[in-house]
Amino acid sequence: MSAPVLVINSGSSSIKYQLIDGETLVASTSGLIERIGQSESTITHKTGAEKHVWNEQLPDHAAGLEALVTAFDEFGTPLSKTGLIAVAHRVVHGGRRFVQPVVIDDEVMAAIGELSSLAPLHNPANLEGIQVARKLFPKLPQVAVFDTAFHATVPERAHLYAVPQDWRSEHGVRRYGFHGTSHAYVSRQAAAALGKSPKEVNVIVAHLGNGASVSAVERGRSIDTSMGLTPLEGLVMGTRSGDIDPAIIFHMHRQTGASFADLDSALNKESGMYALTGQVDMRAIEQAATGGDRDAEVALDVYCYRIRKYIGSYIAALGGADAIAFTAGVGENSPEVRARVLESLVALGVKLDDEANEAGGPVISTSDSPITALVIPTNEEGEIARQTTTLLRS
Repeated sequence: MSAPVLVINSGSSSIKYQLIDGETLVASTSGLIERIGQSESTITHKTGAEKHVWNEQLPDHAAGLEALVTAFDEFGTPLSKTGLIAVAHRVVHGGRRFVQPVVIDDEVMAAIGELSSLAPLHNPANLEGIQVARKLFPKLPQVAVFDTAFHATVPERAHLYAVPQDWRSEHGVRRYGFHGTSHAYVSRQAAAALGKSPKEVNVIVAHLGNGASVSAVERGRSIDTSMGLTPLEGLVMGTRSGDIDPAIIFHMHRQTGASFADLDSALNKESGMYALTGQVDMRAIEQAATGGDRDAEVALDVYCYRIRKYIGSYIAALGGADAIAFTAGVGENSPEVRARVLESLVALGVKLDDEANEAGGPVISTSDSPITALVIPTNEEGEIARQTTTLLRS
């Protein structure tokens, strides 16, 4: 039996969507609506081998979702005839309350809104998409799937910050972790690649995109992850700093008079690889490094060293790993990054197969490597559809 699910990822000025079978995880249609609220918006709608792109003015998310419905009507099968079982929404932050997918009602919406203080750049946009979709599809179940949920199993020793108790109890300060749908999907696929059940293996997942995180997955359960209270902690990313001494914030405030809002913006939007090279595209950075650009070479070294440190620490946290899986834009497409990360991990049990790595895998380690290194394309939308289908049929 098929289980079509419309998966929506609503951003502040964009809507990504896919129509996915929640059982096979195959997407029949996908699309992206960009620059909502600006003078001209762009809609890209893909069905099979066909791709349709056009511009129109979309003043808000309501207009954006109406354009989505119109796109299905005009190109392919109207949504009303697809047998849709639900609309599923990616929600970035579930806090301590939401550790599983949930059918959305007014109470859930209010709670997502309250959690916006923990994800001010994401949850409000996610919530707006939900509000519009509930009006547009009033008879369909709406399901929220949370980026943080997979990491709800991280134990206290890994998620507690050593900060005052009232910060933790009254203000929710702890490590939550993100990219959970990707880490869940890829860790499960890694186990399958080893011919085993997720409960039989320990997997380290390196989700390396513009945003990036590493997780330690012990027998199917996340036990540690590099992102923290927010997606700023951890690895060096496209425009995010990753780990820094927190006192840097106060130092720069005293030195420059910059507001905390400005410093927040600088660490999230003006740091990372952009701060080190002036670019965020890893392909361009690698090309520049090959051409002798010292800043690009140093930035690559910083980027890969941070990943390597996390992977090494997670091998220790797990008491040994069966597999390391690279995923997302950089993880899936950069042999250079994968090689720089893994070549120094020989002593910990990773033997890189250079030819297999250049070819893109899926297995990029030698046959006698104690730890198997893999390249696994992520499927966050498919995982959201799968979790939604499982929830509605339970």
